Amino acid sequence: MTDRIRVLLADDEHLIRGALASLLALNDDITVVAEAATGPEALSMARAHRPDVAVLDLQMPGHDGIEVAQTLHSEIEGCRTMILTSFGRPGHLKRALAAGVRGFLPKTVSAHDLADIIRTVHSGRRYIASELAADAISAGDSPLTPRETDVLSLAVDGAPIAEIAQRVGLSAGTVRNHISSALSKLGADNRHAAARIAKQHGWI
Repeated sequence: MTDRIRVLLADDEHLIRGALASLLALNDDITVVAEAATGPEALSMARAHRPDVAVLDLQMPGHDGIEVAQTLHSEIEGCRTMILTSFGRPGHLKRALAAGVRGFLPKTVSAHDLADIIRTVHSGRRYIASELAADAISAGDSPLTPRETDVLSLAVDGAPIAEIAQRVGLSAGTVRNHISSALSKLGADNRHAAARIAKQHGWI
């Protein structure tokens, strides 16, 4: 059938990915053309198979689902993207929408609803799970500047000031100033705590 919706599934949990593929195969109008376990693999599979809809796990090795979606939008015309997540933090939804993602939903969604949402996204409409949208609205925007966000994202893994400075192309003193500002805004005692708070909200 030429009118089937061609779907790419990307999730690093093999059991979940396999279950989704099997359940989606029960739909006459949907076919899973490729599967991937990492961000880079998802990009490779998408380039090879050019799916109509890419269903992407938010957290994958290599690149997260939002980064993959952003690349797919620039490279594969007509490919719609959806994010499935166990971590529906407010900042993630806002990042996803900014990247052009058309669907954002929790992994608790039923297989029947997932198939319907794939059809919705394929048609050009958007689907955002109501509970995730409500959380994002109530949480507000990130208080961090883009530079503060960059610096804290590198602090998540415990990188020292000198390494952060080198990676963002700033002096160590400037990095300390950005971190100090972020600590004040987030009410954190140190950069590692600030990074954890920002990550919990999906701001980094």
